[in-house]
Amino acid sequence: MRIIIRFLEEIGSYVLLLKKTFVKPQNIRVFWEHYFRELDDIGLKTTGLISFISFFIGGVVVIQTALNLDNPLIDPSLIGFAAKQSVVLEFAPTLSSVILSGIVGSYIASTIGTMRITEQIDALDVMGVNSANFLILPKILAAVTFYPFLILLSMFLGVFGGWVAGLVTGLVSTPDYIEGIRIGFDPFHFEYSIIKTIVFAFLIATIPSFFGYYVKGGALEVGRASTKAVIWTSVMIVFWNYIITQIMLS
Repeated sequence: MRIIIRFLEEIGSYVLLLKKTFVKPQNIRVFWEHYFRELDDIGLKTTGLISFISFFIGGVVVIQTALNLDNPLIDPSLIGFAAKQSVVLEFAPTLSSVILSGIVGSYIASTIGTMRITEQIDALDVMGVNSANFLILPKILAAVTFYPFLILLSMFLGVFGGWVAGLVTGLVSTPDYIEGIRIGFDPFHFEYSIIKTIVFAFLIATIPSFFGYYVKGGALEVGRASTKAVIWTSVMIVFWNYIITQIMLS
């Protein structure tokens, strides 16, 4: 019973923090400066890792699919089709977001948590600055606006990596792979993935911010808050992935 009450209290605190966050910035110029800084910190700096992982994930999908479809009666173009569907629908938006929850989530939670224990957030509040709006809103906006483009890049590199793997290993020819990509092409699948990505980006920015904002204690507690932030962000990404898939694809 205590666990349930504690959980409900945490949800209430999270909602109240969001309410405090989503107000008009007090200084628009400073807000945009922070926004572009966050674009670099939680956006551009993650591009290299996501690109690297996406490329090789696409290659692995093609190799595993080809090795499991070795029946000569099966059309080889299905390898390209399977790679496209896997990368676009699941691997690019969901796997990339889980990876980002670890990289970006720990960074956000530790950064805000350090500001809390060093009383920098208290100083902002004393000066009349809305600390939640000042610190969290630029992160949310940066994640929500940048991550869809990052996931589109991840989709392209995943499919491209699959083509390279098929070409190098000789498991699928270029015409068959391209034909597979064209089979059953549905633009709605991209809309579905982008919508998922926006929801995941919101979670990646807000949940770690919540844990960092309300951390108490010292450096040890900041580390624990960062771990909790990564765990809960990953859990909520998986949970909302199921909910959105059930709503949009069922």
